[in-house]
Amino acid sequence: MAEILLTSVINKSIEIAGNLLIQEGTRLYWLKEDIDWLQREMRHIRSYVDNAKAKEAGGDSRVKNLLKDIQQLAGDVEDLLDEFLPKTQQSNKFICCLKTVSFADEFAMEIEKIKRRVIDIDRIRTTYNIIDTNNNNDDCVLSDRRRLFLRADETEVIGLDDDFNMLQAKLLDQDLHYGVVSIVGMPGLGKTTLAKKLYRLVRDQFECSGLVYVSQQPRAGEILLDIAKQVGLTEKKRKENLEDNLRSLLKIKRYVILLDDIWDVEIWDDLKLVLPECDSKVGSRIIITSRNSNVGRYIGGEFSLHALQPLESEKSFELFTKKIFNFDDNNNWANASPDLVNIGRSIVGRCGGIPLAIVVTAGMLRARERTEHAWNRILESMGHKVQDGCAKVLALSYNDLPIASRPCFLYFGLYPEDHEIRAFDLTNMWIAEKLIVVNSGNRREAEDLAEDVLNDLVSRNLIQLAKRTYNGRISSCRIHDLLHSLCVDLAKESNFFHTAHNAFGDPGNVARLRRITFYSDNVMDEFFRSNPKLEKLRVLFCFTKNPSIFSHLAHFDFKLLHTLVVVVPRYLKENVTIPSKFGNMTCLRYLRLEGDIFGKLPNSIVKLTRLETIDIDQHGFIQLPSGVWKSKQLRHLCYTDYGQASNNCFSISPFYPNMYSLLPNNLQTLMWIPDKFFEPRLLHRLINLRKLGIRGVSDSTVKILSTFSPVPKVLEVLKLMFSSDPSEQINLSSYPNIVKLHLCVDRTMALNSEAFPPNLVKLTLVYFMVDRYLLAVLKTLPKLRKLKMAACRYNEEKMDLSGEANGYSFPQLEVLHIHYPKGLSEVTCTDDVSMLKLKELLLTGVNSPISLSGRLKKPSI
Repeated sequence: MAEILLTSVINKSIEIAGNLLIQEGTRLYWLKEDIDWLQREMRHIRSYVDNAKAKEAGGDSRVKNLLKDIQQLAGDVEDLLDEFLPKTQQSNKFICCLKTVSFADEFAMEIEKIKRRVIDIDRIRTTYNIIDTNNNNDDCVLSDRRRLFLRADETEVIGLDDDFNMLQAKLLDQDLHYGVVSIVGMPGLGKTTLAKKLYRLVRDQFECSGLVYVSQQPRAGEILLDIAKQVGLTEKKRKENLEDNLRSLLKIKRYVILLDDIWDVEIWDDLKLVLPECDSKVGSRIIITSRNSNVGRYIGGEFSLHALQPLESEKSFELFTKKIFNFDDNNNWANASPDLVNIGRSIVGRCGGIPLAIVVTAGMLRARERTEHAWNRILESMGHKVQDGCAKVLALSYNDLPIASRPCFLYFGLYPEDHEIRAFDLTNMWIAEKLIVVNSGNRREAEDLAEDVLNDLVSRNLIQLAKRTYNGRISSCRIHDLLHSLCVDLAKESNFFHTAHNAFGDPGNVARLRRITFYSDNVMDEFFRSNPKLEKLRVLFCFTKNPSIFSHLAHFDFKLLHTLVVVVPRYLKENVTIPSKFGNMTCLRYLRLEGDIFGKLPNSIVKLTRLETIDIDQHGFIQLPSGVWKSKQLRHLCYTDYGQASNNCFSISPFYPNMYSLLPNNLQTLMWIPDKFFEPRLLHRLINLRKLGIRGVSDSTVKILSTFSPVPKVLEVLKLMFSSDPSEQINLSSYPNIVKLHLCVDRTMALNSEAFPPNLVKLTLVYFMVDRYLLAVLKTLPKLRKLKMAACRYNEEKMDLSGEANGYSFPQLEVLHIHYPKGLSEVTCTDDVSMLKLKELLLTGVNSPISLSGRLKKPSI
């Protein structure tokens, strides 16, 4: 998988070329020609590699060896660029120094060596006739199997009865828009099986019908010819003018057509020129299956989508039972021991509700004795066995990804299985590692592109959506265990990353490790003791029970490390010593420390001038030195100072009394700044600030926020934690761009405010006193969609959400979450014009029953 390294090289060369453009007249500028050559050559090689992978998969050892040479070349080029990139980002004074001129000459010599290696690789390719890379027999065999399965008589569907009934009702609905039903979902969920059963049940209600397998590499002519044969177009008309004659026939016939396994919208654009619109009075229908929700959305609209989900545990066991006893007369567990049944359930649980995995596993078990020993051996080794059985089906989705998106998908494998991953982390790490690069160098464009990549992975059903933000964007996501295993296997094969368990081996290969993730303390400790040289390491993830990683950092110089993530359990409360060598990680761009970690980051961290994200979980007690502000690249600072340090990172140094003039104006996120350090000049300086959190808010800060001018243009999220009841009335009505507001206090108090941002979408109130006057204000907020009230005290037992004085309330509210209420016994809404868009009413942490009355007791809410 050299294409991943090649993509990284291309992205980094783009950034270097951009840096060199502003250094015209220097010695480094004359290296731009070499950088441009490198970028251009790597693009050509990447195209060849992507094409050659098919033949490698077919078992051609010559191609495999050639790709290994290319991968080593790409790795060496990336190392060279990582060493060279910081030199291009220095000031002009540094550029003029003799040391840089010498390095420029050395870099040019290295480029010449790379050119000779490229020529030698091309010589090997031609000498040994490694040219034809367009044939992939495995894909052909897989396609043939899919076509045979589509025609097979078996249409048994287990565990999908509810899905089937919903689809049947939708398909036969006379008002079905576009006349299309789209069955979408991740690989292995049974989309084709379900679609076949639906098609065969309803086809007799139509005048003609047809089912075709589309595939990743479809040919419109062949698909139309197949449809024409099935719907009864005569051979003569098929030969004369296939498209026109088929369209004429389908215009007067009521048809149903199943298009199985559509990968992209281009083939539909060709087919729809022949297939008449289905929402006509004739009442024709089209059923499609696709792994990509966007394909279904494009063909049939949002309403056409039916997203399959993994089976529930009992349905999974039912399918497993059917497949285990498929060839037996007695289709039951009557003769099985209770222990064997329990092992079977454990095996099914490991399949994660994926029918394909269940069927593959049952097939393996049928070939073995039905004993506890035999089944336990399968259980112990089933991760790789099931993965191998599903690999080709799953790998199709990976290979269909754009080359630039593949490393972004593999990144999910760095996290533990079933881990909820924040979109904020993913997109910022992708950017920090140069997996996402835009030619303009504009950070906002890069973030938008990263978000597009994440949305595409979700639409392709490779990633599972966990939560959305207040404005509908992805907040967090997960990856299914089967696809997680695929990431781990593909990453190991390409040397993109290794897990702790597969990193041991040849010392030469270990020394070339670029990314590694640990889920176990013992394995991590053993690994670092056994491998003293890890000079190529770019990414280090540690999900451990104790922060021993910090003691290992004292013995390593991770000079190329881009990303460091350490996650330990909460409530551990262990003191750690973070070594001064931390400051040697001069390439570090992303730092996240999560959990109860007690310690102090050394002053040497001020050397890390390339840091873009510092994310210190608020449950830990880690001190940051004030010099952290020197990082001009800093975009996100999430940190809670609990007052342990007299000179913390927010304080004004006596040596820099005008510290705010030094703040990086690239900063977009600032959480949580203590109130005593908040000043008007902070907002004047941070012109790109989008998210701001202030802790211990005082009257002076309330006054600053209420009267500040000009209002920050891009500030979208504001979070305020009050330490006492403010006497000043906060007024945020002049902040039109704030859409998310979080207000919290250390003790219960009344909210002394009637002024909220006019375009507020999400509001969270914590520990506030909620009375009828506050409710009257909230009811009138014109764009409020989500309201959360946590641990609030209600001065009246009954909270009436009805409109005030013949008006309506909460015109846009969709979600109301009441968490740990105090003094509340009833929630009601009595009129028919208020809260018309309410979709969710959540009552959590309720100690005594709370009754719902009026429209709120409807089961639809």
